[in-house]
Amino acid sequence: MEFVTCTEEIHASAILSILNEAIANSTALYDYKPRSLENMSEWFKAKQASSFPVIGAISPDGELLGFASYGTFRAWPAYKYSIEHSVYIRRDHRGKGLGRILMERLIAKALEQQYHVMIGGIDESNGASVMLHRRLGFSHAGTIKQAGFKFGRWLDLAFYQLVLQTPHAPVDG
Repeated sequence: MEFVTCTEEIHASAILSILNEAIANSTALYDYKPRSLENMSEWFKAKQASSFPVIGAISPDGELLGFASYGTFRAWPAYKYSIEHSVYIRRDHRGKGLGRILMERLIAKALEQQYHVMIGGIDESNGASVMLHRRLGFSHAGTIKQAGFKFGRWLDLAFYQLVLQTPHAPVDG
């Protein structure tokens, strides 16, 4: 297994495939319609513009098995030390520990970039993701009941947070 920085040129279609499978078959994303390659282009541009990482897990034969990233939590300046993350594993590789490794690498990157709070919005019924976050030290920060509607039912969105011991010298403005 190799862990790499994903690029649009090499990984966009594989990331798109993982995301679209999650959209179609799970509540990991509160989205209805598959995304396009044009969406991925904008997504990568936004990540690059803010120096947000996209970390990929690559199989020995070069296939992307999963990825993790983070981005802006809220757009107002005082939230500049908070980020919202996501991790997605290809369906046939879930439950094999890849999510944990990707999350550990993402946490290390957040520390390196001097962020203070990592936030994950998780469908409350996604027990595997909730357990992963708890094992990594995340704590439950609250749940918004019936925040989404998908597959004919209301979905509760649980927020989990990890407070990091950075930045070393936070500043206003």
